[in-house]
Amino acid sequence: SAMTETLSASVSLGQNITFVRPTYFIIGGFIGIPNINGFSNIPHITYFLIFLCFAYIMTVVGNVFLMSVIYLVKTLHTPKYMIVFNLALADLCGSTALTPKLFETFLFDRTDIVYEDCLSYMFFVYLFIDVQSWTLVIMAYDRFIAICFPLRYHSIVTKPAIAAMLLLVWVVLLSITACTVGLFDRHSFCGSLVIQSFFCDMGMMLYLACDDISLIIKITLVSFVLNPCLPAILIILTYICIAIALSRIASRKERLKAAKTCTSHLILVAVYFIPLLYINLISDVDVDRDGKIICEVLPHIVPPLLNPILYSLKTQEVLNCIKRLCNNMLSNISMSKKVFTAMLTKWKVLK
Repeated sequence: SAMTETLSASVSLGQNITFVRPTYFIIGGFIGIPNINGFSNIPHITYFLIFLCFAYIMTVVGNVFLMSVIYLVKTLHTPKYMIVFNLALADLCGSTALTPKLFETFLFDRTDIVYEDCLSYMFFVYLFIDVQSWTLVIMAYDRFIAICFPLRYHSIVTKPAIAAMLLLVWVVLLSITACTVGLFDRHSFCGSLVIQSFFCDMGMMLYLACDDISLIIKITLVSFVLNPCLPAILIILTYICIAIALSRIASRKERLKAAKTCTSHLILVAVYFIPLLYINLISDVDVDRDGKIICEVLPHIVPPLLNPILYSLKTQEVLNCIKRLCNNMLSNISMSKKVFTAMLTKWKVLK
C-alpha cells in the first residue's frame, strides 16, 4: 500500500537511521463524513463552515482592531491592557495557526499533512492555547490585587511586573512545548498514520508510536497539568479570595460595582476552560461524529472571537477611547479638506 511504501522509503534512506519517520500523516477526524467536498448534501456541515469562516474573519478583524486601539491610545498603556493586548495577540496567532488548515481539509479534502508540517502545526496550536490560558491567570491576578488590595494596586501591578510575568509565560511555555514536540521526533511511527482528530493532536499521535513512549507520556501528563488544570485551579482559588474580600464590604452597591469589573474575565474563563476540561476529562461520552468535531473545534474558535467584544464593546473605558479616536480621525479629515479647499482656491486665483 501507499502507506507501507512511504514507511519503507523512510527506512531505506540509510543504514544508520534509527527512527522510522513517515512522509506524511492523515488527519482522520474528518474521515467518514460523506462527501466533504460535496458538503451541500450535509446542511449542518455547511452551516458549520459558514460559522467557521465568519468566526475567523471576525477574530482577525476584532483582535487587530483591539490591539490597534490599545497601541494608539496612550491612556490604555496600563498593566491591565498590556495583559489584554497579550491575550488578543495569542488569540490572533492561535486562530491563524489552526483555522486555515481546517478550511483546507474541509473544502479541498486535503486530509494528508507532511510529517514536519504536522509537528509544526502541533507546536503552534498548543503553544498559543497555553499562552491564552496563562494570560487569563495573570488577568485573575490583576483582579485579585485590584479588589483585595486596592490601596496597593498601583505599587504591586506595575508595567515592569506585568511585562516580566508575560515574558516568563512565553519563555516557559515556548520551552516546554518545543521540548514536548521535539520528543515526538525521537519516536518511530511504523503502524497506522491516521490521526483520529481534526489536527495533529498530541494525545492521538502517542497511539501511533511503536516504541517506548513512557517518557513522552510523563511529559504530556505534566503538560496537561500545566494546562488546562493548573491555570483553572489558580483562577478558582483567586476568585474564592475575591469572593471572601467582597463579602467583607458593607455596601451591597460597592460589592456589585467591584464584581462587575470581573464579569468580562469570568466569561472568558468559562468559555476557555469548560470545553477544554470537557474534551480532556470526559471526551468518551457517546456523541454524534459531526457533533464531536464541532465540540472539539469550538474551544479553539469561540474564545478568540469573544475576547475583542468583551474588552472593547463591553468596556466603557475602551469605548470612550474608540470614540475619541474616531473624532480625531474625523477632525483630521475635515482639516485636510479645508486645507485642500484653500490650496485649490489659491491655485485658481493665481491662475
